[in-house]
Formats: sequence, structure tokens, C-alpha cells
Amino acid sequence: MTPSSDSEKTTIYDVADKAGVAISTVSRVLNNSRDVSDATRERVLRAIKELQFRPNRTAKSLAQRATRTIAVAVPTFTTPFHNELLKGVRSRLDIGEVDLLLCDLAWSNPKATLRNFLARGAMDALLLTGLRYDAEMATELRALGAPVVMIGSKWDDMDSYYWDDEVGVELAIRHLIEQGHRQVGMITTPHDTHVRNARIKGYRTVLEEKGISFDKSLVAWGQTEKHDGFSEESGYEAMQKLLNEQPQITAVFASSDVQAVGAWQAIRHAEKTVPEDFALVGYDDIKISRFIGLSSVAQNMHEVGERAAETLLRRLNREDFPTVSQPVQHELHVRKSSKYSLPSS
Repeated sequence: MTPSSDSEKTTIYDVADKAGVAISTVSRVLNNSRDVSDATRERVLRAIKELQFRPNRTAKSLAQRATRTIAVAVPTFTTPFHNELLKGVRSRLDIGEVDLLLCDLAWSNPKATLRNFLARGAMDALLLTGLRYDAEMATELRALGAPVVMIGSKWDDMDSYYWDDEVGVELAIRHLIEQGHRQVGMITTPHDTHVRNARIKGYRTVLEEKGISFDKSLVAWGQTEKHDGFSEESGYEAMQKLLNEQPQITAVFASSDVQAVGAWQAIRHAEKTVPEDFALVGYDDIKISRFIGLSSVAQNMHEVGERAAETLLRRLNREDFPTVSQPVQHELHVRKSSKYSLPSS
């Protein structure tokens, strides 16, 4: 029977409500888990049939094609960080006959965007980036009946590759203090997010470890909210604020390389130089940083993209291996922007 427009909109929540069970139980039935009683399984299956629920309604048509479709959902695919990640994914997928489907989650409401995207089906596997762990969303993702790999945060019982932002920032701040800097400014983003808070915590941890008081007035951000504040414009604005209000600083850590590029331009416009007047360190180690001599904390996005894509392909090939839960190691690449040491007093 061809599903009606109403049945096309049926969700896992509708099935759970009709069967009188939790959505996690519906998820276990859809994934053929043994941890469900026969009576409960029958009730859920009856609800699925009556509601004509199709968790992956395009799977049958996709299975008839030689080409498989892997969806990659990211907050944006226009930033250098996500470009590097996508390049890594694409380089691994070139090996097989795989189509790549992109979903721009948008920064404002990524979970709602993801739900709308998933409702349209049309994928065999999903690589999801930049979404913090959420138990409800995890249940919905398991109900897809398709492999899912997370990048950027650790998800229980799901393949994931993630970074410890505190550790990455600590590398940068220790380096600047070892160069003799005691007044270190920080450029961050305007919104209260896990990434922002973790990086500020790493900054503060090292300062206090070295006997330097944390001064929140040395933490600045720009007014431009494009890319959630991870932009050249935002870095430029934040650096202008530091130059005007905190003239005592001699070093600056930026939470992304693109912010650092904007900060560098603000320093030039103030007729100052890097690294003589200000040492500067960024975060991400995007390609341009290697050419302009910007010191940066590498997150190895290309490699992570390759490894995540490899895991998805292995899951699609039904290989049996334990859930991947892998932290990614940071590396500090020191270049000319922070090599100038202050003279000892």
C-alpha cells in the first residue's frame, strides 16, 4: 500500500504513543534487539503497521542501486575547518562507489534541522558533526537502522571521534607563557556553548597553574555572529577591543585560525607587528596558517574525516567490530607568529 501524506509524517513518537511504550523500546524493536518481550514486540509491530511507519522509507529503492549514499551533516560547510573535514571524508569515499549528501545544520537550531533532514530519508549512513550528546536524539538516530558516526563529541554506544578542547588550549597557553608572556588575551565567541566554555577553562587552568590570575576582561569576542563567531570579522573586532581596552597584553590566543587572521589584520591596522608587539596563536591549523606562519593547535580534521568515513564504510559492509570511541590528539605547531620571546626582566 502506498503511504498517505499523513503516514509520511508519522514519527517514532507516534508509534511509541500508540503502543504505550517508550521510544527507546520502539528503537530496540526496529533494530531487532532481543531485549524486548514477545508481547511488547508484537504491540510495537502492530502500531508500526497500523500507522504505516517507515523509519527509512527510501532504503528499499537505494538498495536496488549500486551506489550508496552517505549523508554528512555539519553546522556549516563554508568554513575552512569544515572544508578540511569534508576533504578527508571525500578522499576516503572516492575509493568506493559512494555518493555524498551534505546537510547544513545551521548554528541556531541544529537538532530541528537534523530532524527535518532525517525525515526525508534518502541515505544509507550518516556522519554527524558538531552536535553535543543528547539522549533523545541518540534514540532517534538508532531508530534509523543505518550506521551513524559522530565527530566532535562522545556519544554513548555510538561510533565517535572527538576532541578535548581544554587540552588543546592548554598547549597554546603554556607555549605563550614559556615565551615569557604574563599578560595573555583570549579571543572567543559570543555564545554560551560547550566549545567556548571548554576553551576558556583550558586558558584559565594554565594561567592559574602558572600563578597568573584569571582576568575575564582579557577575554574578548566580536559582534559579528557569522559562523557563530568563528570568523575573520569577529576576530578583527575582538582584537580591536583588546587593543583599545587592554594595552598591557603582549600575547593573544584565538579560538580559531580564522579569528587569528582577523586579529592579525587589526594588529597591522594599529601599526603594530606580530610577533614583536604581540605573539599570536590560533586553533585548528587550517591550510592558510602554514603559509602565513601562524602558530596553531592542530585538530587534524582531514585525518579525522578519513577515519570517520572508513568506519562508516566498514559498518555499511556489515563488519563486526566494537564501538569506536576515539579521542583525537592535538598538536601545537609553532611558527613565526609566536616565536619571539620577551626579554627577561
